[in-house]
Amino acid sequence: MSNIVAIVGRPNVGKSTFFNRLIQRREAIVDAVSGVTRDRHYGKSDWNGKEFSLIDTGGYVKGSDDIFEAEIDKQVELAIDEADAIIFMVDVESGVTGMDEDVAKLLRKVDKPVFLVVNKVDNGKRAEDAVEFYSLGLGEYFTIASINGSGTGDLLDALVEALPEKTEEEAAAEKDELPRFAVVGRPNAGKSSFINALIGEDRYIVTDIAGTTRDSIDTKYNRFGFEFNLVDTAGIRKKSKVKEDLEFYSVMRSVRAIEHCDVCLLVLDATRGFDGQVQNIFWLAERNRKGIVILVNKWDLIEKDTKTTKQFEAYIREQISPFTDVPIVFISVLNKQRIYKAIETAVEVYQNRTKRIKTSELNDVMLPIIENYPPPAYKAKYVKIKYIMQLPTPQPQFAFFCNLPQYIKEPYKRFLENKLREKFNFHGVPVSVYMRKK
Repeated sequence: MSNIVAIVGRPNVGKSTFFNRLIQRREAIVDAVSGVTRDRHYGKSDWNGKEFSLIDTGGYVKGSDDIFEAEIDKQVELAIDEADAIIFMVDVESGVTGMDEDVAKLLRKVDKPVFLVVNKVDNGKRAEDAVEFYSLGLGEYFTIASINGSGTGDLLDALVEALPEKTEEEAAAEKDELPRFAVVGRPNAGKSSFINALIGEDRYIVTDIAGTTRDSIDTKYNRFGFEFNLVDTAGIRKKSKVKEDLEFYSVMRSVRAIEHCDVCLLVLDATRGFDGQVQNIFWLAERNRKGIVILVNKWDLIEKDTKTTKQFEAYIREQISPFTDVPIVFISVLNKQRIYKAIETAVEVYQNRTKRIKTSELNDVMLPIIENYPPPAYKAKYVKIKYIMQLPTPQPQFAFFCNLPQYIKEPYKRFLENKLREKFNFHGVPVSVYMRKK
């Protein structure tokens, strides 16, 4: 499981530019999450072979400075609480401001790696001006120019060196052969109720294991022949003195839970619909290449006719396009309707995710299809796919070997993915297609 790095600071110091630069190393797509204050960004990056999740906490620009200070306190406290390391960004053009000092005051109390980063330092004169940031009391600082990447290498060297290594418990958990199902979703969607309905009064629990994610519990669950670890991220609340921004908090929890599972059970409230927050968690799971089952809870509260279910399902599939091959189960936790169907579906998705296809079978099925529907010619050059194999990865990834891989565009890759799904059943699982030079 990768570490979480949070970027904090007041608005307009260059946090998002720095965030985008790091994310582009992996060519990941930046997710804009509609929060209760403003959009926030989540993504993955790596440096020197060490992977980490990056969260741009953004700035809050609404109303007076007093309102801003209250909101940035909440964001920074949440970042401090959840992150493994913190990048505190300031702006050399503005110098030390009162808001910078407020954030620094919070960070001086933290027993975690804090990196003071002075941005927009793109010449020698500005490097000299950066000296004033010693007054923040956070020790040495790094000077960078996020617009062109100057200085980011030294910062990232220090950052990944300071990130904690895997504990023995984490290493042991990764070797655990049991599937890991994480229940994720926005607050008050029914996650706690769903978990309690599964393991509640009868408590079909073999053992409770303290999870590798702080405050999460891995419950070994065995019923109807299904055995797996249920990762409970629901109902977790911080100490009362933390003024929680629940939307931000739930996504930070989801980042950790998603990275550490095989299948995500995404619970949404039917009365609220498939809104932006739920979509963000869905795409987090998809970009982490996890199996996904969408559970539409509180379906008993919806006024229905014969078309309601199909219309709701069609709406969800439209929102998650082009990855529409995802099971959607309509449940009512309160009435215990279809909650075991949800678990059966999650087990099927896990089996699809771990499926291995023989190379001979893969070629026997796919090569005739490719011969009938070859890649479009590009610049009068014809692409010939000669061989296919499944890569030895935890999730389905396929390499197609051909003479001119650079000429195969996304639409044809999507065609190949759809054919793989059609012939081999990867329902609920992201499939990756790579073109390689033969």
